[in-house]
Amino acid sequence: MNRINLVMEEYSYAMNEEINTLRTNIQFSGSDKKVLLVTSCVQGEGKSGVSMKLARSLAELKKKVLLIDADLRKSVVIEKIEGMKPEKGLSHLLSGQAGLSDVLYATNIRGFHMIVAGPIPPNPTELLSEGAFDKMLEALRNVYDYIIIDSAPLGLVVDAAILAKKADAAILVLESESIKYRFAQDVKRKLENTGCPVIGAVLTKVKRTTRGRHYGKYYGKYYGKYEKEEKRESKE
Repeated sequence: MNRINLVMEEYSYAMNEEINTLRTNIQFSGSDKKVLLVTSCVQGEGKSGVSMKLARSLAELKKKVLLIDADLRKSVVIEKIEGMKPEKGLSHLLSGQAGLSDVLYATNIRGFHMIVAGPIPPNPTELLSEGAFDKMLEALRNVYDYIIIDSAPLGLVVDAAILAKKADAAILVLESESIKYRFAQDVKRKLENTGCPVIGAVLTKVKRTTRGRHYGKYYGKYYGKYEKEEKRESKE
């Protein structure tokens, strides 16, 4: 297997604890939650950084983890690779220009493997919709403990909704003080409409001085309404 060298962004202690909490939630969600989709509302919220950090966190538990960079529109994962860049990626595989073994890369982190996005194709939605992605996942499920799919933002394009149908669960990344509550709820609803449960949300770029207050305000609003909806549906 080819090898690449990842340069991981250093997070604050608080953010590391949030990733570890997310990791624990994933573990307690059940053994059937192997394929995890990570998406956001818009670009620049930090979903790719969360995907990579979560993959490393799971690998530190001696799990075998694969990160698939499925953002075929504007990938930033490739920027985290030091030295020689991968020659083949996901777009090559899905378009029939490469085999699975050609696009799998081991990293300098034990147990952490990757498939990079590859060159931007003219038809990303069509490539993700076709059977090649399903065949790839079917083969990889038997190899890895966890597969993390870093997708394009669902608030901008439909790619994440297509991939959510193939995933076991989803994680929504939201930028603090940037994404409106209604927008976040709309994206969450789009994920759930695919049949993919949202098992976690990560709030990024929270100011240290307001972290506790902001989390309480945001998650109280987010989960409070969610619980009310659940209760209302159970009565109907």
